[in-house]
Amino acid sequence: MGSLVNTIKRFIGNKNTVTLIAVIAGVLVLWYFYNYRVSQAITTISIPYAVEKIDTGKLIESDNIEYKEITRSTVKDSDIVTDASYLEGKYVCIGTSIPTNGFFYKSQVCEKDALPNSVLDNIADGYTLYELSVNMETTYANSIYPGDYIDLYVLSRGDDGQILYGKLIESINVLSVRDSSGRDVFWDSSAGDSSYLLFAVPDEYAKLLEVAEEANIKIKPVPRNSSYTKNPGETKIVSDFLYNYIMNKSATIVY
Repeated sequence: MGSLVNTIKRFIGNKNTVTLIAVIAGVLVLWYFYNYRVSQAITTISIPYAVEKIDTGKLIESDNIEYKEITRSTVKDSDIVTDASYLEGKYVCIGTSIPTNGFFYKSQVCEKDALPNSVLDNIADGYTLYELSVNMETTYANSIYPGDYIDLYVLSRGDDGQILYGKLIESINVLSVRDSSGRDVFWDSSAGDSSYLLFAVPDEYAKLLEVAEEANIKIKPVPRNSSYTKNPGETKIVSDFLYNYIMNKSATIVY
């Protein structure tokens, strides 16, 4: 027994033996990692994809989804959605669309609460949704976005022929920007140029703006900086003179 132990010790202590063991161990490690990389490169998983184009703001439905096999290494550390259950009840996010045969990315899908129309469903009592007619010039080439706070100015020629220009209402939250067909400019990839700004204001303010529109008094939206939007003040009329000037164009109906 002692002779066997001594033989083993001499075998292990032999430099050539140690070198051989190290070489074998290295080969085994390289073989393991090689097979691991090959396995990752050729192993496939089933990934959901869009069978047809899904436009911005649309609900992703099961009929829109099929699956294709791709290698696991393709989706490693990527934003690609690998499980269709993640897409249940999701919508296509702002400013993007899912192309035909395109994969779904987590950054491209969102909950319904993030959609502009969901904001319109929550207008407070005593407020009216108003559509202000605009164009590419008055929106500063689409520089007014949903969620921005803006001011409304009056630009008109007074009864004496002088030009009137001044702030009428301040701190109005823009809910949506629509084209002439009612499509959301920042959600629908097929939308045209800006034609309307949508916002909710107290009923009295909505009446004021309606009178101004009928009297051909120009209401000009004026965007502010990001700090103005982050720290919005109270929505209020700031010029009694301009308010009275506009309302004097209307008559009070007595029932």
